[in-house]
Amino acid sequence: FSNMLDKYLRETDADHIAAVFDASGHSFRNELFDQYKANRREMPDDLAPQCEHVRHAADGFGVCQIEMDNFEADDLIATYARHAVEAGAKVTILSSDKDLMQLVHDGTVAMRHPMTDRPIGEAEVREKFGVGPERVVDVQAPYGDSIDNIPGDKGIGEGPAGQLIREFGSLDELLEAVANPTLTKGQA
Repeated sequence: FSNMLDKYLRETDADHIAAVFDASGHSFRNELFDQYKANRREMPDDLAPQCEHVRHAADGFGVCQIEMDNFEADDLIATYARHAVEAGAKVTILSSDKDLMQLVHDGTVAMRHPMTDRPIGEAEVREKFGVGPERVVDVQAPYGDSIDNIPGDKGIGEGPAGQLIREFGSLDELLEAVANPTLTKGQA
């Protein structure tokens, strides 16, 4: 973490930088779905103390730290990114989290993979999901998310889900076509 942060701080011309953390293992999503992340094991004993070291490192580099009870870091990153873009800023998110790829918008919000330093723009999102960032959620919905214990439809993976969304245009149109099989594509 320290090496990545040091490298990024030396190479960036960003006006503002923040490290965003989960405040706890519980968020409002647990209230919506009690099995949310229920499949995850507890953090290993040797890893837990490192979280505090990461926070101390961020302090040492003078990096603002953000966390909020009942929200995940992803929620905060999305909110801060939206507000920054609305204020006219360009945002770079250092993360490999596929859920954040829905935020990518060439010219305003980009991502960089923190380990490989690989940029993640709209082209990379299309490569991964088969659709643009604006349809990432539509693709994720049919197959769920095993990491977060979100069930999907059995037998639908990321590739087929992307193909379905490309074919029907959106999740709403796909669901309408499934509910009304007599409709033709374009009527949904």
